[in-house]
Amino acid sequence: MTTTNDIRSAFLDFFKADDHQVVDSSPLVPRNDPSLMFVNAGMVQFKNVFTGAETRPYSRAVTSQKCVRAGGKHNDLDNVGYTARHHTFFEMLGNFSFGDYFKEHAIELAWKLVTKEFGLPEERLLVTVHTSDEDAAALWRKVAGLPDDKIIRIPTSDNFWAMGETGPCGPCSEIFFDHGDSIPGGPPGSPDEDGDRFIEIWNLVFMQFEQQTPEQRVDLPRPSIDTGMGLERIAAVLQGKHDNYDIDLMRGLIEATAHIAGTDPDGAHQASHRVIADHLRATSFLIADGVLPSNEGRGYVLRRIMRRAMRHAHLMGVADPLMYRLVPALVSAMGGPFPELERAQALITETLKLEETRFKQMLDRGLRLLEDEKARLPSGGTLPGEVAFKLYDTYGFPLDLTQDALRGEGYKVDDAGFAAAMDRQRAEARKAWAGSGDAATESLWFDLRDKVGAGEFLGYGDGKGSGEEAEGVVTALVVGGESVAQAEAGQEVMLLANQTPFYGESGGQVGDTGMIETAGGRIEITDTQKKLGELTVHIGRVCAGTVKVGEEARFMVEGPRRGALRANHSATHLLHEALRRRLGEHVTQKGSQVAAEGLRFDISHPKPLTGEEIRLIEDDVNAQIRANGPVTTRLMAPDEAIEAGAMALFGEKYGDEVRVVSMGAPDADKPAGVFSTELCGGTHVRRTGDIGLFKIVAEQAVGSGLRRIEAVTGVGALQWVRDRDAALSAAAETLKIAPAEVPARLAQVLEDRKRLERELAETRKKLALAGSGGGGAASGAEAPREIAGIRLAARTLEGIPAKELKGMADEMKGQLGSGVVALIAVTEGKASLVVGVTDDLTGKLSAVDLVRAGSAAVGGKGGGGRPDMAQAGGPDGAKAGEALAAIEQAIQAAAG
Repeated sequence: MTTTNDIRSAFLDFFKADDHQVVDSSPLVPRNDPSLMFVNAGMVQFKNVFTGAETRPYSRAVTSQKCVRAGGKHNDLDNVGYTARHHTFFEMLGNFSFGDYFKEHAIELAWKLVTKEFGLPEERLLVTVHTSDEDAAALWRKVAGLPDDKIIRIPTSDNFWAMGETGPCGPCSEIFFDHGDSIPGGPPGSPDEDGDRFIEIWNLVFMQFEQQTPEQRVDLPRPSIDTGMGLERIAAVLQGKHDNYDIDLMRGLIEATAHIAGTDPDGAHQASHRVIADHLRATSFLIADGVLPSNEGRGYVLRRIMRRAMRHAHLMGVADPLMYRLVPALVSAMGGPFPELERAQALITETLKLEETRFKQMLDRGLRLLEDEKARLPSGGTLPGEVAFKLYDTYGFPLDLTQDALRGEGYKVDDAGFAAAMDRQRAEARKAWAGSGDAATESLWFDLRDKVGAGEFLGYGDGKGSGEEAEGVVTALVVGGESVAQAEAGQEVMLLANQTPFYGESGGQVGDTGMIETAGGRIEITDTQKKLGELTVHIGRVCAGTVKVGEEARFMVEGPRRGALRANHSATHLLHEALRRRLGEHVTQKGSQVAAEGLRFDISHPKPLTGEEIRLIEDDVNAQIRANGPVTTRLMAPDEAIEAGAMALFGEKYGDEVRVVSMGAPDADKPAGVFSTELCGGTHVRRTGDIGLFKIVAEQAVGSGLRRIEAVTGVGALQWVRDRDAALSAAAETLKIAPAEVPARLAQVLEDRKRLERELAETRKKLALAGSGGGGAASGAEAPREIAGIRLAARTLEGIPAKELKGMADEMKGQLGSGVVALIAVTEGKASLVVGVTDDLTGKLSAVDLVRAGSAAVGGKGGGGRPDMAQAGGPDGAKAGEALAAIEQAIQAAAG
């Protein structure tokens, strides 16, 4: 039997042999089409190639594209499990020509593949073309030899494809397989076309026009080809099945579910088995591509898919979480062509287990309330909106889950009543908001959040991209504190979007900078902030044109800066663990800032770090960098994450689920099995080796028992080392020695300097004490004088450092025997005063009083010291003589 994996490989190999480039599936979250919630067709990743906005190094391509249809206008969720061909997740096989071959070669390839490579009987095939496309009809007759009754002309938009209201477009041609007259249904275009006999297996889109306006359509200069073949559909045909859920891939997942659940895969719970098999694929691939459960946007759709599957597990009577136990079966079946499944297996498993554990607790409580409320309703009645809201608000029951639980029993839900209750809750939340800014501004952000939503962050990367570029839709503009429809060149603006790769400042990591471009304008983003804890606000200036609400925009984060932020943030985690290992478990983070230039990390620690401690901490971090271990992210409940060894970071607010970031080399002594595990919502490197180099550049006290460490990484660390090396080289050149000899020579120079300073001070002292004939070093009284019977030795000294005055005064007191010494040094126009009083006179004279008298004369304000020695100063050294006279008068007054 031909397996699904064989069919996929055969399709890719067939076109590879025809010079088509095999291109990997793009992630399920589109980076180039903000109008889509998820990638839902093979051409999405090539949209900009078709429009000419992007070029690729090939003109032919073939893919097997992952697709999800579970939100927005392409939503098949409610039908999954109850029909033969509806899926939330499916693979779309496709071949593409970007201005290379056109209709004839596309039809030749298609017919050769299905009839020769896949061996389908020609008599069971028919095709459709658009009524206007006689070229395609003629080619099917020529290439395939199909008679006219097997070339069905369709006049509707079903056979005319358009990218949007404007842009590339063209007619389609579909290939149908006839399952035989034993199955009801008629050919396409007939009254019975909705039957299951004739199944579309491939659609060929001939992009040959450009819709410039609703009324004007012109030929494209380089027509292109875009095809789509559902892998599950063609597998069913080739495996002789009529139902997609009977193919080997789906059947394997169904039987794995039945084995764990202990149920019959084809019994009463057949629909539940199908739902779980389908939803397992959708949820696992979404998680692998970076989507995590949340209450808004893509995360909400993921959670809705999860809970729908989990409810069907409940309907089958499965008591314990089921879906996470099915992940190995999925990885075994699809991990070969999609290695991202294996890489993300731990994250997928933990996320499913966490969600299902919480869901089962919620379900048990909620269903009891729902049963009580149903008992009060007449058959086929309507559940009050207030009750539905209580289920949502108190028990975590989303509205769609309540609707799904009631639909099978003929009940409805008062949707309007639910919406009214939700509005009342939002109003109460707004009243309770304890913001710190201007009330009017906060009200504006509340209004915008309610109107446009919080938007989604796409900046973590998806395993195939850096997370630095994406397309989004401008949902709001704020200029001068008011919401506006457009912003003009030169205006400062704040912008909201439905999705963005820009990180809003939080968790210690500063906000991103970069550029946002629309068709009509460009904004330079200088900062990105969070409002109300959830709105990502892009702050910048319109540098060209006009930007309008509702426009599609290209968001471009400043790449090198983001790279530095990622490196510094990951280094912060490694530093935290290294500090705890080297200094002790008492070390906890008390604050941090992750900037592009470096990182700042505050910790609880009672004393300075020694040089040896800093060296060992640097060695630990750099050893982890050299080990180049992976950086992985998981989703867990906060309590479970902390119990598993994750450290919660200061300043973070955690909800019901947290991102758990693990990094470093394997470590059997750690609960999580690796060097570092922390709760964190920031952006990080993919492997620790991406950090490059780590260097601590400063360590200081910032409070009682708090130390601050500053460090740099990567290019910043390299530049720091280069600057230090340049400084060392410059010092060595100045000293005319080798760089390695600088420390010893500097020690010698400093010792020589101290010796010379001592000798110079001694020489100055001798000159100052020499009295008359003192070589010009001293002026004023040349010999002690008597003032009211007290001897006074007074000097005015030029160029003597103030710190040497006390030593001079002490020596002069010794020579004087009994009396007062008054010295004034004048340096750069300022005066320094010292007054000494011998011990026998301190009963009647105080050096403090005398120095204050002198200080006042030179413009000083007081002075201080002891009765035997005091010091002061003043700004007016020119009045040194008046200061000495003031001291004499003070002695006269005290002695008299």
